[in-house]
Parts: sequence; structure tokens; C-alpha cells
Amino acid sequence: MTDATTLVRTVLGMRAMVPAKDFEISKQFYIELGFEPNNLTDRLLEMSLGTFSFILQAYYVQQLADNFVMHMRVSNVNLWWDHIDSLDLCSRYGVKTRAPQIEDWGLVTSVVDPSGVLWRIAEAPSRHQAE
Repeated sequence: MTDATTLVRTVLGMRAMVPAKDFEISKQFYIELGFEPNNLTDRLLEMSLGTFSFILQAYYVQQLADNFVMHMRVSNVNLWWDHIDSLDLCSRYGVKTRAPQIEDWGLVTSVVDPSGVLWRIAEAPSRHQAE
């Protein structure tokens, strides 16, 4: 049996596969957020933001999408909120957003994509702020 240490050395990446109810609308939504698309197949897109990425899939099950959460840790939630708010996503895509709020573990804003996937964008407090 191979141990986990050996297996870890073989891992080159790990990405979530995000469902899309309407593939083209979801693709456009993420492009507007700042992600760059890379076609993998006609039903799969790698959506990249710098070195980080996820796979957008032309596959949708409402129960899955409604319970799917992507968590993105950032150094500046307010910068992200200003960007999200400026895009007027609520009226253009019919999605929900939430302005930054302090939670027990940090500052969090959120946006729900056109398929119902919740994105939580979080900034952990700095050590100085926590004290």
C-alpha cells in the first residue's frame, strides 16, 4: 500500500468543478468577475484568476448547485466588494450579493452565481487587528 506522503508528491493540482445551469451565461458572469476562460472541451472551461482556477462544467443539478460553496480567501475584501458592486450583477444576472460583514473569523462578502453557487470571499483579520 502506498502511503500519503508518496501520493502527495504526485499531485499537480486540485480544482473544484462548478455546475452551470446555462453554460454561456455562467461563463460571461465569471469573465466579468475577472476570470480568464480556457476551453478544455465544449462542456468544460478552466476559469483562471492568476494561478488559481476552477472548472466550469455544462452540467447542472439544482440540489448540487444550491449546496455548492466556493471559498476564496483574499487580502482585501473591500476591494472585491467594490468590484462586485460596480458590476451591478444583481440586476444584470438576477443574482444575490452581500456587502462585507464581520463574522467571528474575519470579514466576509458573498455573491451567488447565476446557477445558485455561493461564493464566500473572506479576509482573515490580521494579527494586529485580532488583538
